[in-house]
Amino acid sequence: MLKNKIKNIHGGTLDALGMAIIGGQYAPGDKLPPEQKLCEALGVSRTILREVVKSLVAKGLISTGPKIGTIVLPSERWNWFDEQVVGWQGRIGFEPKLLEDLQELRRVIEPEAVRLAAKRATADHILALETAYHAMAAAVDAGNEEDYIQADYAFHIGLLRASQNAMFIQVGRAIGSMLREVFLITTRTPDDGIARSLPLHWEIVEKIRARDSEGAYACSKFQIDQSRQDLAVGMSQNASTPS
Repeated sequence: MLKNKIKNIHGGTLDALGMAIIGGQYAPGDKLPPEQKLCEALGVSRTILREVVKSLVAKGLISTGPKIGTIVLPSERWNWFDEQVVGWQGRIGFEPKLLEDLQELRRVIEPEAVRLAAKRATADHILALETAYHAMAAAVDAGNEEDYIQADYAFHIGLLRASQNAMFIQVGRAIGSMLREVFLITTRTPDDGIARSLPLHWEIVEKIRARDSEGAYACSKFQIDQSRQDLAVGMSQNASTPS
């Protein structure tokens, strides 16, 4: 019981301080308040706070030194492959540049994963992709946006799993929150991006099933390029919509 309580206090404190940094309460280059003041503000012991600070250092949000104190680092130093960092940013909202960078990363990794999937995918991997695709199609028919996004995410994570490359899978999990944000924006494009995207997803499955690695690679790259175009359109519309 005591261990669980301490764990909860640590997690809540880490969440509060991480959100404060990513949300801009402390700007890059700022020093965090002295330890005693932070303990009082957060209502925790020095032991808990020091553990939280270690976690934030590991995530690239802050640095510490005996003479300089605890300094907030710029966002390019943050670990964008850390699920908590991505989760905190997601609760605030992602910057367009970050999502564009994500699409560039996908264009490098995902087609190669799909190429490998065409060589390595098991029957279970292919069944999982088919199941995710049919869930996407059913969500479109039902007009259920949230179900579509969840199924789309399952499909793309399924592609990474089918590559049987553990590093690809870890990247996919780490950027899950950002991927969902991309899917949300591209789903809402007015020129019916889903209608264009669904057949491309199925074509990838067919290429993998046929063991056509080069065809699968080309289909994946084309699908991501379409997604990048839809994302650009969606972000442009969001920027021009009055608040």
